[in-house]
Amino acid sequence: MSDRRVAAIPLHECGEELADVRAHGIHVDLRRMDDTGAFVHVRRGVLNRLLHAQSLLPAGMRLLFVEGFRPPSLQRRYFEEYSEELARAHPDWQTAQIREAASRFVSPPEIAPHSAGAAVDVTLVDHHGRELDMGTRVNASPEESDSACYTNAPGLSSRARTNRTTLASALSAAGLVNYPTEYWHWSFGDRYWALQSSQRAALYGPVELP
Repeated sequence: MSDRRVAAIPLHECGEELADVRAHGIHVDLRRMDDTGAFVHVRRGVLNRLLHAQSLLPAGMRLLFVEGFRPPSLQRRYFEEYSEELARAHPDWQTAQIREAASRFVSPPEIAPHSAGAAVDVTLVDHHGRELDMGTRVNASPEESDSACYTNAPGLSSRARTNRTTLASALSAAGLVNYPTEYWHWSFGDRYWALQSSQRAALYGPVELP
C-alpha cells in the first residue's frame, strides 16, 4: 500500500451499503470481534463474491471470515501502533522510511481497504471448523513469521502451499484480489483492487457503520 499509484487512483463512491455476513451462511471467527459488530460487515458486492468463492471450494472446506470492515479510527490506531513498533526496532530509520515499511503490512488510514468495507481477512477450515495449515497464523507480521505471511513465501510445507493455492483460486475466480504481503487479505472495489485490475476508479471509499 506504500505504492503512490494506489493513492493516485480516483474514487467514485457507489454508495453500496455494508452487509452483515452472519446472515448469509459465512462461518465467522471471533478473534477480531468488537463491541459494535463492525468486523462482520463488508460491502454487498464483496459479500456476493465471498459467497461465490465459497461455492467453488472443494468438498469439506469452508471459508473462515476473520475480519471485514474496520472503522477508520481503528485503522489509524493500528497503523500508528505498528509504525511505533518499527521505530523502536529501527531507531536509525527516517519518518518516511518507517511509513513505507509500515504500509506494507498495515494500510495507511486514508486508503485502507478495510475502512472502505472492501477487504476481508479469510482463511480455510475443514468440515469440523478446524483451521487448515496455511504456514503461519492469520495476521502474523513479517517480523513474527520471518516473512512467511507473504502469499508466495518460499519454504512453506507442501500442505500449506496447497491450502493457500486452494484459497487463492476460489477468491480470485470470484473477482477478489490479494495483497501479496498477507495471504489472508483479499479485496474488491478499493483503490488497490482498481490498480491491480486496471480499473479507472475505486468503487468504495472510507465509510462509517450506520
